[in-house]
Amino acid sequence: MKAFVRTFATYWSVFIQSIAKMASAPAQQPNLTVEQARVVLSEVIQAFSLPENAARMEEARESACNDMGKMLQLVLPVATQIQQEVIKAYGFNNDGEGVLKFARLVKMYETQDPEIAAMSVKLKSLLLPPLSTPPIGGALPTS
Repeated sequence: MKAFVRTFATYWSVFIQSIAKMASAPAQQPNLTVEQARVVLSEVIQAFSLPENAARMEEARESACNDMGKMLQLVLPVATQIQQEVIKAYGFNNDGEGVLKFARLVKMYETQDPEIAAMSVKLKSLLLPPLSTPPIGGALPTS
């Protein structure tokens, strides 16, 4: 499962990079302060918990059946749309490029602000499938 999450994260990175390359006209990234970035990130996280968005994400996850390719096709576009709905009010483009720029802004502030770093972890946990770990002290079958 750890390998799946690492591979999924790699595919997510490639997905975001491809969105950036497909963007037709580069736009200015909104200049947000750390405080403003906290507010926007908090609103993005809250958007995922809205009943309609939670249902959309759950439906996409169920349809993907933990298949990485299907996760990229079904779950990530829904997650991107949910983020777009929030960040467009703060001057980000209402497309994949806007989400990418927002992600870069959050990444920049993660090192400066522990609250943003914690919220970023929370957001990632909403996007990535849960990682199941074997029980502590559990014996592995031997052959």
